[in-house]
Amino acid sequence: MKAYYLEQFNSIDGIVCRDRPIPAPGPHEVLVRVKAVSLNRRDIAIVHQKYALQPKAGIIPVSDGAGEIVRCGSAVRRFQPGQGVMGNYFPRWRDGQMQMDIIDQLGCTLDGMLAEYVILPEDALVAIPAGMDYEAAATLPCAALTAWSALTAPYPAAPGSTVLTFGSGGIASFEIQFAKLFGARVIALTTRASSEAALRALGADEVVQYNANDAWSQQVLHLTGGRGVDRVLETGGAETFAQSLQAVTVGGVISLLNFRYLQAPAAPTALDQLLLAMFAKRVTVHPIFVGSRLTFENMCRALAAHPVQPSIERVFAFEEAKEAYRYFEAGGHRGKIVIRVDGE
Repeated sequence: MKAYYLEQFNSIDGIVCRDRPIPAPGPHEVLVRVKAVSLNRRDIAIVHQKYALQPKAGIIPVSDGAGEIVRCGSAVRRFQPGQGVMGNYFPRWRDGQMQMDIIDQLGCTLDGMLAEYVILPEDALVAIPAGMDYEAAATLPCAALTAWSALTAPYPAAPGSTVLTFGSGGIASFEIQFAKLFGARVIALTTRASSEAALRALGADEVVQYNANDAWSQQVLHLTGGRGVDRVLETGGAETFAQSLQAVTVGGVISLLNFRYLQAPAAPTALDQLLLAMFAKRVTVHPIFVGSRLTFENMCRALAAHPVQPSIERVFAFEEAKEAYRYFEAGGHRGKIVIRVDGE
């Protein structure tokens, strides 16, 4: 079998494809023939050692993948050969609050999915929703689950509420579709006028073109009659957080969805101003870090009953994995970038 390994950091050329024997599963493990994987921003950050969690050299990269079980260990009870499954982003996080002893991640501190075959514990797997193909399923473990968690925690988005999203990438495409599933109104922010039609096709009710330094919150307030949005799904980072505070309603929620908050902005808003706005509006700021396995399973049950079509911009062959990385790193894509592992 072939597998990619992250042997050197700071360059995509440090990802090397090598042959190795097909591994055998232990008693509580399964052998999965990988069919497809998808890339996330964190996969690029890991290569360049700019991720929130220190990656291990020599790991098989990529957290998100889907495939077919070909062999089960003697003690496996949750699955059987022939079933379609996805790896859980945090293999040890079953439910409850994230703790440091279960923070290991596929494709970062544990071997990931960019291989023809992988071994995973049965408790680290989730069944693919009925009717979904492998390429679509490969987009779910990080982007879709992050969007789902942002719309369900600390409490679910209410029908008739208004949700604000950022951009047109993989997470944003799921945010819009899930928000509509919850019966919410969606205002989508984008830096590109060319994205408006695609965002509206996904379900966005309003599209606002913005630049990071614009007072775009005024446009959002205008669209909500001065009230503000009920929930902001914040992926813009420190550059947009102050405007998000202006755009959210009293008692609203701002979900923080990425690690760019670890980086100081070029022109930070004074902390006392941010705290004043948060206090005055009684805003809940809720960091989201993907989600647990049980949350993943809940999302998949919803997708089985109410199918959502993942937005996939381009599919690369397994041999083109490094080209897929470069394409993703260049930016400008809409939706997900997928690598087809098994072409059969």
